[in-house]
Amino acid sequence: MTGYRYDRYVDGPDPLAPPTDLRAAMDELGREVMEGASPESALRELLRRGVPGSRGLDDLTARLWQRRSAIQRRHRLDGTLQEVRELLDRALEAERAALFPDPDDDARFREAQLDALPQGTAAAVRELAEYDWRSPQARESYEQIQNLLGRELLDQRFQGLKQAMQNVDPEDVRRIQEMLADLTALLAAHAQGADTAERFAEFMRRHGEFFPENPRTVQELVDALAARSAAAQRMMNSMTEQQRDELNALSQQAFGNSGIGSQLSTLDSLLRGLRPGEDWDGAARFRGNQPLGLGEGAQAMADLAELDALAEQLSQSYPGARLEDIDVEALVRQLGDEAGVDARRLAELERELRRQNLLERAPDGSLRLTPKALRRLGETALRGVIDSVRAQGRRDNSHAGAAGELLGSTRAWRFGDTEPWNVPRTITNAVLRSGLGEIRLDVADVEISETEQRSRAAVALCVDTSWSMVQDGRWVPMKRTALALHHLVSTRFRTDALQLITFGRHAEAVDIGQLTALEGVWEQGTNLHHALLLAGRHLRRHPDAQPVVLVVTDGEPTAHLESDGEAEFHYPPLPRTIGKTLVEVDGLARLGASITVFRLGDDPRLTEFVDLLARRSGGRVVAPDEDGLGAAVVSDYLRSRRKR
Repeated sequence: MTGYRYDRYVDGPDPLAPPTDLRAAMDELGREVMEGASPESALRELLRRGVPGSRGLDDLTARLWQRRSAIQRRHRLDGTLQEVRELLDRALEAERAALFPDPDDDARFREAQLDALPQGTAAAVRELAEYDWRSPQARESYEQIQNLLGRELLDQRFQGLKQAMQNVDPEDVRRIQEMLADLTALLAAHAQGADTAERFAEFMRRHGEFFPENPRTVQELVDALAARSAAAQRMMNSMTEQQRDELNALSQQAFGNSGIGSQLSTLDSLLRGLRPGEDWDGAARFRGNQPLGLGEGAQAMADLAELDALAEQLSQSYPGARLEDIDVEALVRQLGDEAGVDARRLAELERELRRQNLLERAPDGSLRLTPKALRRLGETALRGVIDSVRAQGRRDNSHAGAAGELLGSTRAWRFGDTEPWNVPRTITNAVLRSGLGEIRLDVADVEISETEQRSRAAVALCVDTSWSMVQDGRWVPMKRTALALHHLVSTRFRTDALQLITFGRHAEAVDIGQLTALEGVWEQGTNLHHALLLAGRHLRRHPDAQPVVLVVTDGEPTAHLESDGEAEFHYPPLPRTIGKTLVEVDGLARLGASITVFRLGDDPRLTEFVDLLARRSGGRVVAPDEDGLGAAVVSDYLRSRRKR
């Protein structure tokens, strides 16, 4: 039978991984932008927090710092010195045990030599280099010191050699000496600018076993060796002066005073000249209880440097930063496979946002939302509005007013009609029914003026952008409302002409991208007068369309536009401000515009003013809460288009 074996997929991204949820990402991005963040900072915030199913950069960075702190809290750097001291004490104890039973003078002389050894570990080891050991166990322990020092020094510079050299014989030492000599000559020639390609190939053929990372060029070899050598130097910098002196002295005893310590010092000097940009002067504070040997200490320093580099990459704070800059392999080494998956998913999200044309660079270099992204935000906003309309059952708090274009004919009122009453016909019916007696109005007397909706509408949405809208939490609902209405008009009623107008101290006609990215600023003034001027200009450009004006505000007019173009602000409102605003209301009414005011808040002065505005224009006042604003505006727009 044919057998099958299943294992982890390693050739690129997981083909069964769920696709990146761009819609959820765009919703988050849009929310940040509508709250006043730039698209650049909104994207940065999204990547920092992450998306459902994926950790963000902040979480990954926090885990990096936790790992960094754990390395420093857990370890200390005197492991090799401690192990050498233990082996030395073991050798001395075994030698004294062998000398004690011997009664001759030579034994007493040797005991005197041992008693006179210096207190320092390195000095004692150096003094014993020529000592003729009586005890085989003592000699073995001393040779272990020399081999340990050699293996640790090599492990500092060549990762993984310590485990491969557990049992070192003279032939191994000779091969190491030969490799170091050839390596020093190769790097010296490279430093002088010579062509070393063939020399490097020959070096790797002879000594490739010492380099499991398998460098392909001299440059790669230098990079790997310099990074490790710099980590070893930072480890030495992190020790006390006494510990550094001890290790420098002990290094001369590596593999029995073989000269390997001096060869490594020469190699370090060459590497420092070839890669001066490496961190040769750094240090770290270790305060734990677990001792590290020289090789382990160098690896700990290399890990700390790698963690620092990853933290900088995750911060994305440098110019031109992209998530593709993150070294995912290093991240996996430090935090595990899940961290690599999270980083790849975030990079894929950023890449897809650009690839699908949702984000683009403006001419000034800043990031901005594309029309496609705005359509997606508008679609989401409209979907939320429609859900809200359904949940509310299309209820609102409104005052009836005119809607549509008068045809000149009338008809009897029927339940559900919202057209304006025809007062003369209604009174005439009441008089004819009542005769000459007391006239009482009955529902059967009511007649309404028939209206007809034009097939095309010119819509001006005027939104208040004064500071109170930001302060009272109405900024984002206002933007979401504009997005929903813009998406509805641009997708379903494409013949309608929609103009978005913002008004604070001044009014301005803006496109949906400008409104979405608009930041709240401290500005006094609610210049409805200027907004209605711009609305009238828009309606006059479309004389064949049904005029509709929608006003979203949370304050009475406190500013108006003077003839010189300057805005005059005063609170409480000046009679001149109210008067100029109502003049524009009357002008819009003469154009046949249906004006609906969406009143936010319960300010009595605002309520009084918008009621006056509705009576003057034959329009309506709707008083939604912030969550119901979008549903109210879209419902009123649809109502104004509904044909009678």
